Amino acid sequence: MQRDELGDLLAFLAVADERSFTRAAAKLGTSQSSLSHTIRRLETRRGFRLLNRSTRSVAPTEAGERLLETLRPALDGIDATLTELGQLSNKPSGTIRITSSRHAAQTVLWPAVARLLPEHPDLKVEISVDSALTDIIAERYDAGVRLGESIARDMIATRIGPDLRMAVVAAPTYIAAHGVPETPHDLPGFSCINVRLPTAGGLYIWEFANDGRDLNVRVDGQLVLNDMSMVMQAAIEGFGLACVIEDQPVQEISDGKLVRILEEWCPTFPGYHLYYPSRRQPSSAFTLLLNELRYVARGRGFAGVP
Repeated sequence: MQRDELGDLLAFLAVADERSFTRAAAKLGTSQSSLSHTIRRLETRRGFRLLNRSTRSVAPTEAGERLLETLRPALDGIDATLTELGQLSNKPSGTIRITSSRHAAQTVLWPAVARLLPEHPDLKVEISVDSALTDIIAERYDAGVRLGESIARDMIATRIGPDLRMAVVAAPTYIAAHGVPETPHDLPGFSCINVRLPTAGGLYIWEFANDGRDLNVRVDGQLVLNDMSMVMQAAIEGFGLACVIEDQPVQEISDGKLVRILEEWCPTFPGYHLYYPSRRQPSSAFTLLLNELRYVARGRGFAGVP
C-alpha cells in the first residue's frame, strides 16, 4: 500500500458508513466533488470498483464489503492503541460518541457533560439524539443511553438515572367536557393520544399497577404521534388524555394547563442506563464521563426537577 493511500481508505470508509457522498463529505470537512475524485482514484489504482452508485444511494460492492471487513478492525486497533497512549498522560482527551433518546439526553446526559467540559478542554462529546434503538457497534458509537429493560444482554449496562414514573394528564377543558376515568379500566371510553414506538413500530400500551396487580390498556383516539413535545401540546389543547414521563408536564401542571389523573395507578420503573460492548476497553475520557453520570444518579433527580 502506498503511503498516501491511507487517506483514500479513510474516505472510502466514511462513504461506506454514511451511504452518501454528501454526508461523508460533510463529516470529513471536504467537498463532494473532491471526495468523489478520491474514491475514483482509489478504484483506478486498485483496478476494481468499491462502491455502487445510483442517483439515490451508495452501497459497497462485494469487493468493497471485503475491504471493509479488514479495514474497520484495523482502524479500531489503531484507535485503541492511540487511546491507550493518551491515557499515559493521565489527561482525559479524545471524542466520546453517544446515542441517546431526547429525554435521557436532556435530563441525564447533558447535566454531566456540561459540568465536565469546562474542566477538561481536551475532551469532546458527540451526542446523537435518536429515539430508536441503535446498533452502537455498527454505527461506531462508544455507548448508548436507554431504559434498562430495552438493553441487549451482551452489553455492559450501568444505571445513570433515577427511577421513572409515567403520568396521565389532560387539559382542564377536556376534563370539564368529558370528566375523568376513575380507573384505567375506564380509559376505552375516553379519547387518548397514542404514541408510535420508534423501534417496533407499534403503539405504546399504557402500563398501570395497583395493589400488586399489573394492568396494560390499549387506548384509542384521533391522534397518533411519535414526538413527546407534540403529545404534550395536543394534551394542552384538549385533544385527549396523554401518558408521559412525570417530569415532562411539571410546569404545565403548576401553571394549570394540565391536570394529573390516575396517579395512584402509575408505578415506578427502572430508569436510564449507559450501555456499551463488553469487550470495550474504556478510555480515561469514557471512564471520567461514566463516573460523572453515576454521580448524577446517586440521590439526585432530573435537571430542574425536584
